[in-house]
Amino acid sequence: MRILHTMLRVADLERSLAFYTGVLGMKLLRRTDYPEGKFTLAFVGFGDEASSAVIELTYNWGVEKYELGNAFGHIAIEVDDAYAACEKIKLLGGKVVREAGAMKHGSTVIAFVEDPDGYKIELIQRKAG
Repeated sequence: MRILHTMLRVADLERSLAFYTGVLGMKLLRRTDYPEGKFTLAFVGFGDEASSAVIELTYNWGVEKYELGNAFGHIAIEVDDAYAACEKIKLLGGKVVREAGAMKHGSTVIAFVEDPDGYKIELIQRKAG
């Protein structure tokens, strides 16, 4: 068994695709419209679906906003340098909600960014080794 994808409902698919591909550097792997169901699925990721877990962006036509609730936490992405990643994300118009630095009760360097719908994405700096 392996994790295939995480699904996020998004209010504006083009805006979300611009964030995940343009700001975070993922690739659009596939996109399919389902006119009878009035929704579109777009899969983004850093690698292909055969070998990597990806994110499924679900756009339900006509839905302009979602309540995120309080159960979902975040998606985590490993980066070489969390400080540099935050600077690049800000330069590309992304929103950093917690600057890079050591986690509260440890030494791992982390940061948090927020996608256009308010989903949190944790950046975890790769440990030297």
